[in-house]
Amino acid sequence: MTPQAQLAMLAWIPVMLYLFARFPVQKAVVIGFVGAWLFLPQKAGFSFPGFPDYNRISAASYGILLATCIFDVGRFHSFKLRWLDLPMLIWCVCPIASSMSNGLGFYDGFSSALSQTVQWGFPYFLGRIYFNDLKGLRLLALGIFLGGIIYVPLCLFEVRMSPQLHSMVYGYFPHSFAQTMRYGGFRPQVFMQHGLAVGVWMMAATLVGIWLWQAGVIKQVWGISMSWLVPVLLITFILCKSTGAWFLCAFGLIILLVARQLGTALPLLLLIGGIFFYPYYVATGQFTQPQQDQIISVMTEITNEDRASSLKARFDNEQIFGEKARQQIIFGWGGWGRSWVYLENWAGEPVAAALPDSLWIIVFGTNGLVGLFSFIPALCLPILIFCWRYPARLWFNPRVAPAAVVAVVVTLYMADNLTNDMFNPVFPLASGGIAGVVLQETQTRNVKRRLLTTKHSLAQRR
Repeated sequence: MTPQAQLAMLAWIPVMLYLFARFPVQKAVVIGFVGAWLFLPQKAGFSFPGFPDYNRISAASYGILLATCIFDVGRFHSFKLRWLDLPMLIWCVCPIASSMSNGLGFYDGFSSALSQTVQWGFPYFLGRIYFNDLKGLRLLALGIFLGGIIYVPLCLFEVRMSPQLHSMVYGYFPHSFAQTMRYGGFRPQVFMQHGLAVGVWMMAATLVGIWLWQAGVIKQVWGISMSWLVPVLLITFILCKSTGAWFLCAFGLIILLVARQLGTALPLLLLIGGIFFYPYYVATGQFTQPQQDQIISVMTEITNEDRASSLKARFDNEQIFGEKARQQIIFGWGGWGRSWVYLENWAGEPVAAALPDSLWIIVFGTNGLVGLFSFIPALCLPILIFCWRYPARLWFNPRVAPAAVVAVVVTLYMADNLTNDMFNPVFPLASGGIAGVVLQETQTRNVKRRLLTTKHSLAQRR
């Protein structure tokens, strides 16, 4: 880790304190969270015995929590654990059961649970307390869009000059440069862990921009019309050369157009169903080789042999890791790479037979079915309740539109996790906000129902 990377990590806590002192708290959270993820260095941070590492994933959460304690401590009192929070709670603590069931001890499980809480639970919690109304989600949606706009010149620079910004600013390149080549050119990586992560981020920003523009939520930004900003963002997203993100964006547009024209959320609900069904289908060993070959054949026709080969490699790895995971199917194998499959090399040393590509298969191998089916509902269940509380016919309403498009991009992010492992804390932050919105709506309806019941009882007595 270079000195400038260390300095950036150390400076982020004071930056967060400044943002809370300078801006309204919700705006400060958006700037701090999105800014940390877009610009802090990769593979940099500090380790402390007994505590989770301080890195770019935790920096934003630590900074916001400290700033909240100083400037907005009353915000913590607004949080009450509700039934919709249980999947996230189980997901955060299930490493304890995974470690205990594998004989690794309570301390190992507690340490893993604490790290999982910092990575997933803290962003979700911050979303629950800061973006638990439609106005808060509007601000978050605007932050995602502006984050994409800010990335436009950086992406275009790397498309032309190759991914160099991380090396230029922080003095090192955090990934394999060979993976930046795509379709005869360069795929931007900027300050993220991979070009795939940039593709998903720009996909989310593009969808948010299109929907906010068409719904009339915002008409211009920084004095520039949305009719200019959105096309530029869309072109830049296409130039990111991320095939999976292209498909996700196309499906996201279908979801939003169907909601607008037909007033139904059926495509979104089908996608959520697939996000639940596919891991279950593969985890239980029902995804056969002939079925995989059919999908690969279709993929070859739609794209090219390289993309089809990449998907085939993911399927093959899932079969290898799925077979190992089924040996400890309830709580998984725990940490330390115990869920990996190893072979012996010529010297008799263990080497990994394959590398897991998909987040869901990593979760299944490490924390079993308990981890897998708490992780998926933690992010998807709030969206299902949102579709019930706010029917699709309302999604084009300027008041509801930002929350609706945020729900769509979180779902698309979860779909991406079926084939990739590109963590982004902004999406659990958004999921926590959506959970807060639907819980507030439920509470409001219950209060209105009690008031009507009370009035009816008084009327009868009179």
